[in-house]
Amino acid sequence: MFDTHELGRRPGALQRISRTVEAPADLGIDGVIGVPQGSPVELTLRLESVMEGVLVTGTARASAEGECVRCLEPLRQDVAADFQEMFSYPDTDDRGHRTAAADDDAEDDEDITPLEDGMFDLEPVLRDAVVLALPMQPVCREDCAGLCAECGANLNENPDHHHDAVDIRWAALQGLADSLGTGEKDNMSGAEPGVDEKQEK
Repeated sequence: MFDTHELGRRPGALQRISRTVEAPADLGIDGVIGVPQGSPVELTLRLESVMEGVLVTGTARASAEGECVRCLEPLRQDVAADFQEMFSYPDTDDRGHRTAAADDDAEDDEDITPLEDGMFDLEPVLRDAVVLALPMQPVCREDCAGLCAECGANLNENPDHHHDAVDIRWAALQGLADSLGTGEKDNMSGAEPGVDEKQEK
């Protein structure tokens, strides 16, 4: 929780805060990449008092951990997320700046985050900002070659790794040719036993 009492509801009043907090649980994309719970998150905040409440602008910096989507190796990546949120005074409606009477305004009120006794909770804002800043498909490096689709070998460690590609349309004929070739060799060895004997000598 952050305190806004020092601003004193004076429009134009400004306060800067730098603080390191512990990352909450589930700060990331489940099973892909995220900031480990309890790891440090550096916050740089600018609190500005306006007529409707307190406008909070800031940046969060943290280190995220995950798995490369190409080679499946663990990775660590620095993330910086910018955010801005308006926290309204509880009596904003009484001032005439917001009204909840109309149905149209009811939807707008869902986007308003109220201050509670001059305090605001930054965790929901932080969570949204960091998750949006994380890559949906993290890679250990831009030129990661990934894994072999046939055997799973890491192509970064063995860039010359390959398999002889057989066109699936010719696979059946290849098998037939192999079996015919074997049969011909067997017939040849049975028909000309002398040749093999000479070669052995």
